[in-house]
Amino acid sequence: MITKQQTNIINYLVVCIDDFAERFTMNNKAAYDFLAQYGGIDFLMQHYDIEHTLSLDDAVEDLEKVCRNNGGVLQ
Repeated sequence: MITKQQTNIINYLVVCIDDFAERFTMNNKAAYDFLAQYGGIDFLMQHYDIEHTLSLDDAVEDLEKVCRNNGGVLQ
């Protein structure tokens, strides 16, 4: 059974992926693949307790920084 906390994390990940995709003009699958490859998903999961208290704009900016630091290039 999935816990309330796990549901909250999943919902947050979905919203962040959607906002990231929108900001960088890509579909959600491409955004997920990019974030998974360059550490964004892991970052959000590890820092959920802090990140979910920030604005979504701040979270997307953090994701961009994390991915760049891990070799991800955004256009």
